[in-house]
Amino acid sequence: MIDRRQLLTGVVGGLFASLTFPRRSAAQQIGHVRLNDRLVLVTTGGTNVLTLSTDAGLVLVDSGTPEFSEALMASVRQFAAGKGVKTLFNTHWHQENTGANSALRQAGATIVAHENTRLWMATPTWMPKEDRYRAPRPKDAQPDKTFYADGSMTAGSERIEYGYLIEAHTSGDIYVFLRDSNVIAVGDVASPARDPELDYLTGAWIGGRVDAMDRLLKLSDANTKIVPGFGPVMTRAELQVERDMMKAIYDRTVDRVREGDYVEDMLKAGVMNGLARTWKDPQKFLHDLHKGLWAHHNKLDANVV
Repeated sequence: MIDRRQLLTGVVGGLFASLTFPRRSAAQQIGHVRLNDRLVLVTTGGTNVLTLSTDAGLVLVDSGTPEFSEALMASVRQFAAGKGVKTLFNTHWHQENTGANSALRQAGATIVAHENTRLWMATPTWMPKEDRYRAPRPKDAQPDKTFYADGSMTAGSERIEYGYLIEAHTSGDIYVFLRDSNVIAVGDVASPARDPELDYLTGAWIGGRVDAMDRLLKLSDANTKIVPGFGPVMTRAELQVERDMMKAIYDRTVDRVREGDYVEDMLKAGVMNGLARTWKDPQKFLHDLHKGLWAHHNKLDANVV
């Protein structure tokens, strides 16, 4: 016989099993965090889009993931007040950060990026894990204004400076420094909420990442807000912790890679132990680190026997 508690549990369980819970729409997955009276951080499925509002229109840093491009455009229109997006910066070429490029370019925005970012978008890219080439991005998704070292502009009352961060996450990373707001957008050069990625196929390596973070630390002060490509806004102190963690990993691995250690050897040696945080997939990170270090073998010390 079934007692009363079992009967009730079965009935309630059956009711929940029969219910269909609605999935969150794209619009519901768009978040907004106001940084000051003219700056709003928009998140699209976790990817950050920094939005500066001026009398002449909007300036955006990155354009979010492709599946949220329509929701992003709807969200941006709330801030544009009919003036539209005038300038879009791409911190690098990855699609999750440049998903609404085409829509914004078609709406009249000028897309600014490092020249290497344009080249990666315009060139078929080999994807080893998928054993195929990725097709070039459409022409209207590619940057139409590029630079090599640095540049500056003024948008309303905001002075904007931007510059190259060499081989930190890709070979085309940049920062965008909103001087008067004291906010720096750094793309995926900082990664507070997920494993750091070293896209070694495009030239990134851990030494470049440490150098890039050193440059960002010199640009910033204790009050600077640092906006990563994914995750919460960081303080300078938090960026310092991440930089020190990257430097510790570099110091622990550079000689091991030169001497022939691979991922399993480095894990057994404890190169990922005792860090400020743990990795979701340390094997993938060390694989990419290994490839990046060998790609920059000319920067390794000589192996004297």
